Amino acid sequence: MIGDRTAEEIKIQIGTALPLERELTMDVRGRDLIAGLPRTIPMTSSEVMEAIEPPLQQIIGAVRLVLEQTPPELSSDIIDKGMVMSGGGSLLRNIDKLLTQVTGVPCHVADDALNCVARGTGLALEHFEFYKKYLGPQM
Repeated sequence: MIGDRTAEEIKIQIGTALPLERELTMDVRGRDLIAGLPRTIPMTSSEVMEAIEPPLQQIIGAVRLVLEQTPPELSSDIIDKGMVMSGGGSLLRNIDKLLTQVTGVPCHVADDALNCVARGTGLALEHFEFYKKYLGPQM
């Protein structure tokens, strides 16, 4: 058994969405559920990939659904220019390649993926009067 912080560290250090040419390994400390004692075991990037497959499949399903529901005018731009991923999840090794494989749409990770949405929101707030007309009548 491991905690949330350890699980996050494992994903950052050796997590991947697709098999790697060179397997990564990491010693993981946790509690043996049978003996109840602390234990360290080696873990591989392949094991992490297998463990995170269900949430990756949910992400793929959500991306496909959004692409299916996207208006044709916007779809052509997405097909030409691709998707840009942001946030911490986009930093998982090869998630951009996985999404490109399953959707056929080029996928790229944003520069400064962790902070770009917050920065963009800040810029939008600085120019709120300009963007207000795009937010609908309730603004």
